Amino acid sequence: MSDMSHQPSARGHRSFRALLRQVLHLQESPQRTALAFALGVFIAFSPAYGLHTVMVVLCTWLFGLNFLALFTGALVNNPWTIIPILGATYWTGALLLGRTDAPNFDWQDLSFSGIYEQVLPYAAPFMLGGLVLSVLGALLSYPAAYLFFQKHRSSPTRPTTEPLPPSDQVG
Repeated sequence: MSDMSHQPSARGHRSFRALLRQVLHLQESPQRTALAFALGVFIAFSPAYGLHTVMVVLCTWLFGLNFLALFTGALVNNPWTIIPILGATYWTGALLLGRTDAPNFDWQDLSFSGIYEQVLPYAAPFMLGGLVLSVLGALLSYPAAYLFFQKHRSSPTRPTTEPLPPSDQVG
């Protein structure tokens, strides 16, 4: 295997580390960065699919929160996690509403009205589950993010290098 095959993953690893470094060194308090991250997690579990990025931009603008921290939180919902999140969203809402029916889908009618009629009965559990998981995700992610940012941010009062030992020479 050639050495060139490792370059994309190394580049991706470096860019993730650069992104993490940027989030860790934002010029704002750990509380504010953790709040932005937790709001991003709230958005990640929100049932407003297709509007997550718009919600991140809107919250950045409305509340003056850091876009990078908000967007990072919203990335909890990504191509690898969307199916488990969708399942947990419906299951949570159905459990809270006392529903035991499993969603089924007729793939024969893929018209807009056919899809709408099939999805509508499951909208209430999905919306309720999304709201509950959004709140839980935000409440759990805030303290975790706060502790993480508090621990990993460099403090301006902490010296960046070790002090030199005293000189043995006099004058």
